[in-house]
Formats: sequence, structure tokens, C-alpha cells
Amino acid sequence: MFLFWLTSVIPQARPPPCVDSTNICRSAEMFQLFFLCFSLGIVAIGVAAFKSTSLAFGSDQLKWELHQENPRAMERYFSWYYALYALSLVIALTCLVYIQVNMGWALGFGAPVLLMLFATLSIYLGTPFYVKLKPKPSLMAGLFQVVVAAYRNRCLRLSSESAAILYHQKKGSTIVLPSEKLRFLNKACIVQDPQLDLSSDGEATDPWRLCTVDQVEELKALLKVVPIWLTGVVLAINISQTSFPVLQVNTMDRHIGSSFEIPAASFGIFIVISGILWIVLYDCLIFPVASKLTGKPVHFSTKQRMGFGLVLSFLSVLVVAVVEGVWRNIAITEGYSDDPKGVIPMSAVWLLPQNCLTGFAEALNAIGQNEFYISVFPRSMSSIAASLIGLGMGVGNLLASFLMNTIDNLTKREGQESWISSNINKGHYDYYYLILAGFSLVNMLCYIVCSRAYGPCKGEEEEMKEEEDP
Repeated sequence: MFLFWLTSVIPQARPPPCVDSTNICRSAEMFQLFFLCFSLGIVAIGVAAFKSTSLAFGSDQLKWELHQENPRAMERYFSWYYALYALSLVIALTCLVYIQVNMGWALGFGAPVLLMLFATLSIYLGTPFYVKLKPKPSLMAGLFQVVVAAYRNRCLRLSSESAAILYHQKKGSTIVLPSEKLRFLNKACIVQDPQLDLSSDGEATDPWRLCTVDQVEELKALLKVVPIWLTGVVLAINISQTSFPVLQVNTMDRHIGSSFEIPAASFGIFIVISGILWIVLYDCLIFPVASKLTGKPVHFSTKQRMGFGLVLSFLSVLVVAVVEGVWRNIAITEGYSDDPKGVIPMSAVWLLPQNCLTGFAEALNAIGQNEFYISVFPRSMSSIAASLIGLGMGVGNLLASFLMNTIDNLTKREGQESWISSNINKGHYDYYYLILAGFSLVNMLCYIVCSRAYGPCKGEEEEMKEEEDP
């Protein structure tokens, strides 16, 4: 961020300003482009490294609370982590944007630099008080080793009696035998000849032919959540639809009172605010009231919250399709068919329900996903668990672009107007969102099947036993 800030304070690090009288602008030099791209690349690497580890690092600090019979400690941690993250987005989209526009880019980029410096010092000063796990070898390499070892040992026969097979165990591990699910991977940890397969210190002589039971179980844990993870990718497709809402709200009445008008680009902030609002209501009102009425702590499992988030996501795109249909009819009736920038007599308040539903859906599903992955993965896979939701968002964005391009190409054949035309008054974005609603409905059904096929999580198993006991 410091290098990025330098582009705003060092004149040689950016192109000269354009000449207003002739409207001539000089393009950036090679060094200036390299400096800008390098600073942005460093920022991206830093953000990726921090987001993939901060969530897991924070959960490590709370492990002791879970052993002290506080099952909601982890849930509250993930909820308020997301709330603070969303709050930072609100500040960035309002306060920092205001500083950049009204006080200059030097101060606008300097403020994040100071905040990052403060955050770095805070983390450094708190180092003596943190729970720090010992670093381990690359987990991804171990997962690939299991795949290769299972393939190379594919000719081995698995016995129905696991006790009759010698498995390679990690020193100090409590896992003695591999699980029965995805049994074909168990071949990766079968010791065929202890003298040839194991060294004198008990390690595998060839880790690409013999793996530990822990490695096998780690890969199984990852593969088991893939179907549920894919349902989150479909939700990410719905959330990534950001271009059309800006174009739509730009043609609507955004005034609050007689003087203040909400900027079109800032209208999406209601999604973030809705997510924060849901977390506050759930943690401070819904949960305490429900627990008081039932006489016992009410707890919604991670899979229940993820499923409810998918339902709200389906409703949000359905509402978008309905509102878009109403908006398009008004635009055509008022004679704005050939004027996509004309402001029609329809209040932007109509867009608040879909924004609120999207914010609630994202908060429920995102928090549920993070907690689900952290709870079902071994502790050694915490960083992977924290990265899965970000990976899902990235894949969802790519699929959203592919879906939009496909629909655009299919609907503008034979000279017809595309459903997602640049002239939103002539396009049929309502049909496009109905397709997204159809995908979301199928996705909900797939989630129900995948959730039941996965079975109960660790916490759910204990709750089921307590309910069965008289």
C-alpha cells in the first residue's frame, strides 16, 4: 500500500495531468506502468495471504473456549469477523471515497497506509499473547502424494477387516485406522513390506508410494466438502451480478428528501449494511429471545444456515426479475425505449428488498461456510478451510462472466436485441434473472441432497445423541 501511495505523491511515478484546453493526455511510460502494476501486485499478494490465514489464526485462539463447554464461541467469532469485515467495506466505500474525491489522492491513499501501519504494529505487539502452532510442511504436496500413492497401489486389495492390514501412522497421531468412506484412498497408506517401505525412524522411504493415515483423512475431508462447496459457487454467481444494478439504479429516482441524492455506485452499500444488520439481530435479539422462549439454547447448525442463505439468494434474484419486469414496463410506457439514460418515475426504494435479501443471504452462507469448513477439517487444514470461500467467490465470478457471454451470444442471433443489451430498456434482464433463479432453485435441491449425503457434523452428532437420551 505504501508503494501504491507513492504513485500519488511522486510526480515522476505517474503521467502528467491532461491539458484541459486541448484535451490531450500523455500515456504512461513503461517504468510508471511497471511501478503501478508492481504495487498493485504486492497489495494483491498481501491481501490474499492475510485473508487466507487471519480467519484460521483467529479460530486457533478460540479452541480452548470450545473445550470449556461454550459451543457458540466459534459461531460468534465467525459472525463478528464477517461483521467487522463488512463494516470496513462501508468505511472504505464512504469515508475513504469522500477523502479521495474531496481532499486529494495523496491523503486518500495515505489514510489506508496509516491504518495498515497501525494494524501491523498491533499484530506485532500482541505476538507474545497469541496461540501459535508450529509450521508444517506443505499440505498441498501431501494431498497430491495421497492421489499418486493410491494410484500406484491401485492393485492392492482392501480387506473388510481393517485390523488385518498394517497402516502407516504418523508419529504422535491419534488416528489409528482410516475411515471407511472413499475406501479406495486407503490404499495410499497400506504398508506392504515394513522393511522396504519404512526407514529406520519409521518414516516412509518413498512418500509418493506410502502416505500416513492423517494425509489420507485430510484428502478425504477435502473431497467430502466439494459438493457442498459447489453450491456456494452458484450463490457467488448471484452475488457477482454488480454491473446491471448500477445501470438500473442510475435510471431511477434516488432522492432522499428534496436535496440529497444517493450516488448510483454507492447503492450497493445497502447489501453490506443488511449483512451487518442480520448479524446484530441474530446475535443480540433472535438468539436470546428464541432461547428464552424454548427454555434452552437455540442453535442453528452451519448446514442449516448455509441452506437458509441459499433460499434467500434464490428469493433475491426472483425479486430482481419481478422488479425489473415492472421497471421495464414503466420505461417503455413512458417512452424511454431509445433513451437508456433517462430517469423514469420510479423510486430506487424498490431495489431495497432485493439488496436486503442479498445481504442476508451472503452473511448467512458465508459465515456458515467458514464455520463449517473449520469445524470439519483437521486443525492442520485451517488455512485451506479459510481459503475455500474466497476460491468459491473467484470461481463464481468467472462462471458469471461465462454465463452472461453465453446468454448474450444466444439471444442476439438473427439480429434480435440481446437480453443483456447495453440499452437496458430494450433488453430483457428480467428473463436473465429468471434463469439465475432457475439455477438457484436447482442448486437448493442439490444442496439438500449433498447435505444429507454428507451426514451430521461433529457437533450435530453430539446434539442428536442428547436428543435421543431420555
